[in-house]
Amino acid sequence: MESDLDLFDSHCHLDFAAFDGWRDQALRNARSVGVRQILLPGVTAQYWSRLLQLCQLQSQAYEHYPLLYPALGMHPCFMAEHRPEHLELLQQHLAGGEALAVGEIGLDFFISDSDVQAQQLLLERQLLLAKQYDLPVLLHVRKAHDQMLKTLRRFKLPRGGVVHAFSGSEQQAHIYIDLGFKLGFGGVLSYRRATKLRHLAATLPLESMVLETDAPDMPLSDWREEPNRPERVRDIFEVLYSLRSEAPEHIARQTTANVREVLALNIA
Repeated sequence: MESDLDLFDSHCHLDFAAFDGWRDQALRNARSVGVRQILLPGVTAQYWSRLLQLCQLQSQAYEHYPLLYPALGMHPCFMAEHRPEHLELLQQHLAGGEALAVGEIGLDFFISDSDVQAQQLLLERQLLLAKQYDLPVLLHVRKAHDQMLKTLRRFKLPRGGVVHAFSGSEQQAHIYIDLGFKLGFGGVLSYRRATKLRHLAATLPLESMVLETDAPDMPLSDWREEPNRPERVRDIFEVLYSLRSEAPEHIARQTTANVREVLALNIA
């Protein structure tokens, strides 16, 4: 029996090879627990076409699967795979209206041998494209929130976006919100030792929060040895409502509305 919830997984890498052979089943499982929409961020140009095709094909079968929406970007953890011509290809896709957001893009200073300057340059070029085509961005930020906020203040993106897997401070959270961004909460929320993050999830305005799995990555505490799945956004939702005072139905409705607001989706 299908759930009557309406949940939105705002960050899921359903195109990754980890889902080969059981992608349809993963989608059916997600739909059965109330996941009605999923946003798929692209990470390298090599797989953009596959991601776009997947979104197109699965969305034609909406009665059985969640609606899938594409974003395209160049991820800072895959710098060795990016080429200058990929920026031109990204611009072509965006000009053709093929993506609802630019992402996953960002800064990752957690990587021990990261080329900070190269990451910054790539980020800025993609932010320019987002601004040019009036699109939101999906941000990956690790150990780089101050630098990212400094950059966002300069670019003043009119559509804002989502800070995926938010891991910053309460002060940084409010600055992102003031800049027009939503904050992504995922599997880490299920770990009781994540006290600072759980505090933020309990106290930040619900209008600033979106749910995400990052599947197949960032598994929840009860499934830490398994690849993550889009259906587990339902479990993240349950953790969130256990931390907050609002009714579960309101939390589901508002977090889904938040993603739709970012993507400018109008769904009855």
